[in-house]
Amino acid sequence: MFDLSGKAALVTGASGGIGGAIARALHDAGAQVLLAGTKADTLGALKDALGGRAAVATADLADPAAGDALVRAAEEQFGQVDILVNNAGLTKDGLAMRMKDEDWAKVIEVDLTAGFRLARAALRGMMKRRWGRIIGIGSVVGTTGNPGQANYAAAKAGMVGMTKALAAEVASRGITVNCVAPGFITTAMTEVLSAEQKAKLEAAIPLGRQGTPDEVAACVLFLASDESRYVTGHTLHVNGGLAMV
Repeated sequence: MFDLSGKAALVTGASGGIGGAIARALHDAGAQVLLAGTKADTLGALKDALGGRAAVATADLADPAAGDALVRAAEEQFGQVDILVNNAGLTKDGLAMRMKDEDWAKVIEVDLTAGFRLARAALRGMMKRRWGRIIGIGSVVGTTGNPGQANYAAAKAGMVGMTKALAAEVASRGITVNCVAPGFITTAMTEVLSAEQKAKLEAAIPLGRQGTPDEVAACVLFLASDESRYVTGHTLHVNGGLAMV
């Protein structure tokens, strides 16, 4: 149903569980995909698994120059960037009273500011072609907040506001800008939780389980497709009912 043949995508954080699933979903739909991240070995293994139409670029998004460099790399590899998925992110958790300035700044830089820089760079070509998809990966905590994650929650809430502003700016050029906000998803990060912690977590989710990376990727695929052409400025929550917003 969702055909991305002839489209080129840039996916950041592709070495993670959710990022890898997103890259596979876009690739399976026919897109060329630039896999961006910090773990060269993991990215290389994913590229090999995907086969043709995939390429790798390593980057540290804390570097202000990384956004422009990644978009240039994708354009050199595929000729253009039609789909940008801002999935890269990190956490530096701690109670607000004890949070260091550098831990606040690093999370805001990578989880929010880098996404803006990437969008700004990708929009130049999208505006000329009058078609584009920018999709940010947010989080349920951007809406609900979470103790010990003031920096992360602020970055993810900022992504929602940025998404709306960009969507309003570029809608007339056939470009949509949306956000996908996962809840608790089964990844390496949640695998370290004890059985008791997982049970408590899942008891708070109406659907009674954690989500999977593929379920997040399916929502990204829809927003990347032409079928979503009348959806923009929207945040799609994928959280099993944990937060019904």
